[in-house]
Amino acid sequence: MRFLVFFFGLIFINFSSSAQTDADPALWSHEVKKISETEYELTFTGKIMEGWHVYSQYTAEGGSLPSEFTFEKEGEDYELVGKTLESETIKEYSEIFEVEETFFKKEAIFTQRIKLLKPEVRQISVNLFYQICKEVCIPKDAFFEISLDGNAFVQSQKQLDEKSIAMGESLRIDLKNKNLLNQNGLAESGSKSNLWMILGLGFLGGLIALLTPCVFPMIPLTVSFFTKQSEQKSKGIGNAILYGFFIVLIYFLLSLPFHLFDSVDSQILNTIATNIWLNVFFFIIFVVFAFSFFGYYELTLPSSWANKMDAASSKVGGVLGIFFMALTLAIVSFSCTGPILGGLLGSTTLAEGDVAVNLTAGMVGFGLALALPFGLFALFPAWLNSLPKSGGWMTTVKVVLGFLELALAFKFLSNADLVGNWGIFKREIFLGIWIVLFILMTLYLFGAFNFTKEDNRKNLSVTRKLFGVISLAFSTYLVLGLLNVTNLKLLSGFPPPDFYSVTETETDCPLGLECFKDFKEGVAHAQEVNKPILLDFTGWACVNCRKMEENVWSDSKIYPLLKEEYVLISLYVDDRKKLPEDEIFDFKFDSGRIKTIETIGQKWGTFQTVNFNAASQPYYVLLSPNLEILNDAVQYVDVDTYERWLRSGLEKYQLTMNK
Repeated sequence: MRFLVFFFGLIFINFSSSAQTDADPALWSHEVKKISETEYELTFTGKIMEGWHVYSQYTAEGGSLPSEFTFEKEGEDYELVGKTLESETIKEYSEIFEVEETFFKKEAIFTQRIKLLKPEVRQISVNLFYQICKEVCIPKDAFFEISLDGNAFVQSQKQLDEKSIAMGESLRIDLKNKNLLNQNGLAESGSKSNLWMILGLGFLGGLIALLTPCVFPMIPLTVSFFTKQSEQKSKGIGNAILYGFFIVLIYFLLSLPFHLFDSVDSQILNTIATNIWLNVFFFIIFVVFAFSFFGYYELTLPSSWANKMDAASSKVGGVLGIFFMALTLAIVSFSCTGPILGGLLGSTTLAEGDVAVNLTAGMVGFGLALALPFGLFALFPAWLNSLPKSGGWMTTVKVVLGFLELALAFKFLSNADLVGNWGIFKREIFLGIWIVLFILMTLYLFGAFNFTKEDNRKNLSVTRKLFGVISLAFSTYLVLGLLNVTNLKLLSGFPPPDFYSVTETETDCPLGLECFKDFKEGVAHAQEVNKPILLDFTGWACVNCRKMEENVWSDSKIYPLLKEEYVLISLYVDDRKKLPEDEIFDFKFDSGRIKTIETIGQKWGTFQTVNFNAASQPYYVLLSPNLEILNDAVQYVDVDTYERWLRSGLEKYQLTMNK
């Protein structure tokens, strides 16, 4: 519940000064002061960027997380003398958590005395966990390796050992013609079309939300309120349109915190979207959403929120009052819009690319659909008479949405299975679950069973029967795909890939192609066979990657080029397999930020970022065996564009060979 409070508390956001990629909003240093032969005073100083703040060790419980020091080997090599002292702090009441919080701005200074238990100890290690906040809060760690000899100033970062330095250098490659990347703008064509698709999905979700019992009855009531309460008709229409604008604005503002996440770390959203346990969490949440739509319980935000917003709208009046009315609608309709918004969030994380931008597009589309009827019916009030009456049909809408939420829930569980390499939800099992779900939905639509007393199985409407036929047709389509009668191209990216099957396959590469999953091995093979390289940054949970493989790579114009003319190197940036112990290392970015590379996905994700300045998938680059970039990079594009791109790379490679 605290997350929901915090999330809604983010709607008033100043977004003018977000942190740069890989920049740390707090820079830490330490000093050592010798008190006696056995006692030392340690001082830890954090310089905090403008607009950010760090919480005290002693901030109130129930609020944001306090700072916490961990002194390694404390009690063994040395003991702490007294508490850790702090510089001047600021106290402020938090409306979100309803407690008085204590924090630092601009500078945080901590002082701790220690007494040696072993006189020979000359170095100690300290870890500081802290939460730094602006519009959102980010948990961070600062590592201190402290020398007790002298008062030398030492940077508060992990020091790279020789192994990490060497492995970090090997991760950077000497690319030639790097200026060719994205020169022709082909890489953007797919992302733009994807953005419009997400906007359309959001708009569709908003239209569906309009049909739910939480929103639909509000339309005539709200429009009538504006048109009848205003002395002038034009003013009433203007207020209704302003109300609709504020609805769009509220849903737009809800997406902005995700841009801040992206600005702090270019790979954080990809990491979130492909995190195994977060996908399991999403699975559980969507199951909860589904059963709320089935009518077993109702999910609502605290009624006090709606009461406060309603009171505020009456108290302040005018434009601000209309804003609070729109916010009240967003809160009271949460039981119906929340699960749909959850599905929208899921769709944006599944649709690879800039997740934050996708989410904003989806939220704006959702808000537009919700706002549209309030403006239209204010302009044309006679249309209100044509609205259908509220009734059992809205219950049917909610139950159908429940089945769709369950289907999406299993997509998240499939993601966790793919990324974690569990081998449980193979393609056939996933399709089997979906077939059962949509057959059950078909039976429900035809009145074979119901969930609530409001369902009327005796008088099925023509519309309900029509959707029953559509559901039956889709179930049949899934069965044919399971039996390999059809290729399920319409669902590309949702089921696991073809090679992730209960039956043994010749290769674990798409479409049976030969591919390499290690960059150096692939380059060595390309040099041996004298062929150009198709470098494919992909992911196990990447929907658009599967769409490209199943719809574009499989095309008769593309497949022969991939099979015969190129060496395919597929690097999975979300692979959570641990690297061998001797290959784990710390990587230092140009900004100074240090990241521990522990998994295969972290290695290739960092490789993509530092060499190609990109963090989204799919991302395709054509290289010669000596690492010369042959043309611009592309992402999600159509067959013809991809063919021109591949052939252009071959022509460029032939020219370099003839020199």
